[in-house]
Amino acid sequence: MGRILERAQEIAEESFIAASGPGGQNVNKVATAVQLRVNIYALGLPPQIFHRLKDLAGSRLNQAGEIVIDARNHRTQEANRREARERLAELIDKACKPPKKRAKSRVNRINKTKRLANKKEHGQKKALRGKIDW
Repeated sequence: MGRILERAQEIAEESFIAASGPGGQNVNKVATAVQLRVNIYALGLPPQIFHRLKDLAGSRLNQAGEIVIDARNHRTQEANRREARERLAELIDKACKPPKKRAKSRVNRINKTKRLANKKEHGQKKALRGKIDW
């Protein structure tokens, strides 16, 4: 995970853009919002991590294969830069952890028969709702 994160930090491109919303003159004068771009093809990830990262990125992944993270919550460039890098680290960390296997549920014989009886009863109830043929 550490090697992947270091590689992502190396190839990440940052650009500062004007933030929107309230903030008075500071918003109008200073470009504090950060747009962090990382090309996932350049990371050289193993296939399973690559696919998990693509799924987790969702709408943040553009057509060029770049994850774009916007950070504009803080008043300073440095704080927004830190937040964007933290979000990238969280995303990569989640992708590196394999999903937990789902344990098959086991139903005992009595509960199985009860469930099937309820299904049969529900089906009968729905069958009686049809049109009556005189």
